[in-house]
Amino acid sequence: MNMHFRWLWLLLFSLFLTSCGYNEIQRLDEQVKSAWSQTLNQYERRADLVPKLVNSVDAFMTHEKEVLTEVTEARSRVGQIRISADDLDNPALMQRFAEAQGQLGSALSRLLAVAENYPQLKSDSLFLDLLTQLEGTENRIATERGRYIQAVQNYNVFIRQFPNVITAKVLGYPILENYGVDREDALRRDPEVRFGNSR
Repeated sequence: MNMHFRWLWLLLFSLFLTSCGYNEIQRLDEQVKSAWSQTLNQYERRADLVPKLVNSVDAFMTHEKEVLTEVTEARSRVGQIRISADDLDNPALMQRFAEAQGQLGSALSRLLAVAENYPQLKSDSLFLDLLTQLEGTENRIATERGRYIQAVQNYNVFIRQFPNVITAKVLGYPILENYGVDREDALRRDPEVRFGNSR
């Protein structure tokens, strides 16, 4: 009798696992982590381009050392934040990462705006090649962030459905905040525009 009870229990438990959404939660969780890893990969590519870009413009921008310093410091702050797909449920770290990436993007935009004042620089083949690579990387970052946002949405929708919500709570799978939600007000704000040598 005891053996029959064990087999019955095992059968019921197996049926429960097939309908509780456990496997799908695992798949969606891995999809979110994979999408975030790809996004990080593109951010890293951008950070790797920054020193090359700064070196290529350094000789031309003799009066713009402040801009170059700003870009270098922003890249340094990005490099100090170690983040992985396992950190997605750490809102404070994610916010620090997003802020550092935003500062780097802003510093690069300022550098490129100042570069417009240097016709020799705009015709330099190394600078133009790096600019093309940076542009492509920014596009890839946007694409990967979009994939990450979609993966988080799919994951969140699935773990909020019944009976998956029970499985997710029991196993400790939290609802994830999507990219930029914690910075919504900052993202909606009009960007600061600077021209030429204005400080």
